[in-house]
Amino acid sequence: MSSYALNEEQRQIQELVRRLARDKVAARADAIDRTAEYPQDMFDLLREVGLFTIPFPKEYGGTGSMLSAAVAIEELGRVCYNTAYLLIVQWVPFGAILAAGTDEQKQRLLGGLASGELRAAFSTTEPQSGSDVAGIRTRAARCVGGYRINGAKIWCTNSHIADFVLVAAKSGEGEGSRAINLFIVERGAKGFTVGRKEDKMGARGVPSCPLFFDDVFVPEANRIGEDGRGFKDVMEAFNKSRPLIGARGVGLAQGAIDHSIEFVQNRVTFGRKVSENQGIRWMLADMAMQTEAARQLVYRSAAIADAGASGNELAPIAAMAKCFASDTAMRVATDAVQLFGAAGISADTPINRYFRDAKVLQIIEGTNQIQRNIIGDSLLGRVTR
Repeated sequence: MSSYALNEEQRQIQELVRRLARDKVAARADAIDRTAEYPQDMFDLLREVGLFTIPFPKEYGGTGSMLSAAVAIEELGRVCYNTAYLLIVQWVPFGAILAAGTDEQKQRLLGGLASGELRAAFSTTEPQSGSDVAGIRTRAARCVGGYRINGAKIWCTNSHIADFVLVAAKSGEGEGSRAINLFIVERGAKGFTVGRKEDKMGARGVPSCPLFFDDVFVPEANRIGEDGRGFKDVMEAFNKSRPLIGARGVGLAQGAIDHSIEFVQNRVTFGRKVSENQGIRWMLADMAMQTEAARQLVYRSAAIADAGASGNELAPIAAMAKCFASDTAMRVATDAVQLFGAAGISADTPINRYFRDAKVLQIIEGTNQIQRNIIGDSLLGRVTR
């Protein structure tokens, strides 16, 4: 059993990020959502404080702990989903390169990602396949010195500003999932185009864009993992990041509770505070119970990752954390909107933002139906296709 009680260092990180979120981030959250403009000031703040390094080994200035990272994501997510997202879009590419990259790739890229000098994106999703990574059609054909990539991607978050994108593409002739690799595609590569950003319902501050590849040359040195066998690397990167996606759900849920408590304590109807109604107190009690259950599952999955679990050992618990926490965020945010009454459906109240962001979280990084497939497969084995 892996312990997930917070140690002294993790409690210090929690307090630091909570204070930063309250004093510097919260005031910007509504404007970031409303304008859908990339929050460069928040990126600079996270970089200045050194938060980009948190989950990674000490040689990169980090703590070597996904649990520490989950705590930081939760605290930022309580006040601003988009600012928390700035950490995630650095951490997923970092994790993939750390897990499967060559020594040269790690030397070239990881220091810059940890410090914030480099920015990255991670791209698997395509119009026809969505969460079905094995069904991607973007192809990387071998050529002299490397590969030529042709195809298109959608919903690539952070790509508009990334120095490079990790792109999943079919390599070799096989149609099976084992023929997939990740490739480092650098900004400005000939034939590589980042399309117009999507007008999203939630997660609006970190743009998501389509990508287009027209015979883009990628040198051999930019392939991650063994030729034709990168699918496992893609899945492992997702597995490692899912506790952190779950932490965003916990942060959203806790933030929705925070706003709800303030609202019902300050609103008076029929001559009494709304917070004095038993029905309201029961709703908030249920919201708090669900959120604490999600928090414990997320912390547990992060602790298991810290203990060295991977593959089939990590996948189901990571899927549970992402699925349960994001479903909890949606339930809690829905109840919070109800507590706000008519004010809850106004774009001028912050709870509206929590509701929209929670719905996005149920879909991204593998839909919650996909997470249930992963959990079911761990219990019953894969369905023969």
